[in-house]
Amino acid sequence: MKHTTSVMSMKKSGKNRSHMVIPATLLLLLTPALSLGAPYDSMEAFRASAEYAAFVIDNLWILLAAAMVFIMHLGFATVESGFTQGKNSINVIYKNVFILCTGILTYGIIGFQLMYPGDFNGFLGLGGLGIGFDASDPVGMLTPAYGEQMTIYSDFIFQAMFAATAATIVSGCVTGRVKLSAFMIFGALLLAFCYPVTGSWVWGGGWLDNLGFYDFAGSTLVHGVGGAAGLACVIILGPRMGKFVNGKINTIPGHSVPLATVGVFLLWFGWFGFNGGSVLSANPAEVSYVFVTTAIAAAAGALAAMLTARVVLSKLDASMALNGILAGLVGITAGADVIAPFSAGIVGAIAGVIVVGAILMFDKLKIDDPVGAISVHGVCGIWGTLAVALFSPAATIGVQLLGIAAIFGTTFLFSLGVFGAIKAVMGVRVSEEYETRGLDLSEHGVGAYPNFAMIDSSFKSAKSEAT
Repeated sequence: MKHTTSVMSMKKSGKNRSHMVIPATLLLLLTPALSLGAPYDSMEAFRASAEYAAFVIDNLWILLAAAMVFIMHLGFATVESGFTQGKNSINVIYKNVFILCTGILTYGIIGFQLMYPGDFNGFLGLGGLGIGFDASDPVGMLTPAYGEQMTIYSDFIFQAMFAATAATIVSGCVTGRVKLSAFMIFGALLLAFCYPVTGSWVWGGGWLDNLGFYDFAGSTLVHGVGGAAGLACVIILGPRMGKFVNGKINTIPGHSVPLATVGVFLLWFGWFGFNGGSVLSANPAEVSYVFVTTAIAAAAGALAAMLTARVVLSKLDASMALNGILAGLVGITAGADVIAPFSAGIVGAIAGVIVVGAILMFDKLKIDDPVGAISVHGVCGIWGTLAVALFSPAATIGVQLLGIAAIFGTTFLFSLGVFGAIKAVMGVRVSEEYETRGLDLSEHGVGAYPNFAMIDSSFKSAKSEAT
């Protein structure tokens, strides 16, 4: 999916970065690069060509899709905040702002080249530092000489939005008890090394791509990476205080289901850019097809989760319905372009059932995931990747299983090692006092809802004077 379509590579092959050499290490500097050899002598000649109008439209759609994926980060922030306690809302927002900004900058410094190394190293994914834009050769970087449908700038910003998504998923898993500094260090390292290297194995034309592993928009490469990393961090971090007491599983309700609902619908909206932009052109047939499969899977996931929660939990659980939407979206992401619309409904429905079962399973295993992110992104990411082989001829089940094992295993071990090292050096969990008080006041010195705190304090003071 996320492969620039260079005229010197097969369409969507991902083997398209051979024109980039190791440039300078400063972020986003205009660095020397080797051009593939543009079919035009100048930008003026390109603009006068018949190809220019189609290129402009395709490039514009990629930019719009990038903006839609950007909005998803607001969705992640509001979902995570709404599904957790109000006393940690500022902390949630701070982490999400940090991850988005770090993701963009880190991807510019190292991730873009690591993920798309060309033929430099198909296993490790080493291609140098920096975007590699050649200021002296705009024809080579801003015309079809770089990519059939986009400029290097559009390619980078679309990819950078995806990079930040993986680490944002981890934020939801560890919320309420993780040290902010520990999370920031871990998130930066995950973005700088693990995500782009595993991504290079497929989208960068690496060894899994050569074997035929198929993941259109990232059920495993984005969501699975976030889920696997989150699982490792949660195992090291341990559950929140009061979650598991004397063998009993206690529900710690989120402070605002309406806020979480806003976030889920923002994510659903952004997912049309996430999947639709992964077509990497404005091809009307392909983009509209992906929109339809994406919508059908999300709707089916929600209804299936509603029904499953009603049967298993004997209640109409709104949070499960919301997670069902996300489960359906994650499930269809790997095969949105190759799975038929009716089959997309089946994929989404199964994801909706799976997410309810996975959330309950992790609770029984005493793995505390406050927002259900491991279940939504990790477990349903696995299902979505396998569904490509089950509902389309795009891949075989054996290759899909191998890719899942390689990417999940690598990410899990990387995260276990890195987060474990951070724990050994500086600790990863806040004190019981901080956790009880809430991370907003403990780590940021301010609450998300100060007026509510004042009202509560005034009420207690008035009550005390009355007695």
